[in-house]
Amino acid sequence: MPMLQAVRSARPLRWVAIGFAGSAALVAGAQHLSAQGIASHDSKAPVNYAADRIEVQDKAKRVVLSGHVDISQADLRMQAARTTVAYTDNGEIQIDRIDATGGVRIDRGTEQARGDVAVYDFGRKVITMTGNVALRRNGDTLNGGRLVIDLDSGLSSIDGKSSGSGRVSGTFQVRGNKN
Repeated sequence: MPMLQAVRSARPLRWVAIGFAGSAALVAGAQHLSAQGIASHDSKAPVNYAADRIEVQDKAKRVVLSGHVDISQADLRMQAARTTVAYTDNGEIQIDRIDATGGVRIDRGTEQARGDVAVYDFGRKVITMTGNVALRRNGDTLNGGRLVIDLDSGLSSIDGKSSGSGRVSGTFQVRGNKN
């Protein structure tokens, strides 16, 4: 039992270590952030959608949504100007991938991600955003060229690819005294 108690008491220290590691990675030009707001998402939940225009392309096995697109799955929400939903139909329709363009915004909990383009790969349970990427959570900000959110592990990774400076920038809020 002492080993189990030691593991439990080490958990808060693990979060402190993760914070320090995240800060060090930011200085190095790449940032990994635990995406608790988007992590553990149920990618098998039903997908709801609304748009100004919806076009079903049965032969191509895709649906094109355009104009104020609003897609939700459980408590994950994606908004964009246009999306293409690729699916398979083996007696039951299953979404394989959603490609979104034009002011893409993804929200879940206290976390918000924005970018020019996003791809939600249902098979890999990964969302990739590119172009002017911004990740916001609880006052913390990260900016870069590409964001990859692994919905299984809860790890978000931002790098400077495709950004003007080729670097990642951001701000971490310091929790201080309330004096």
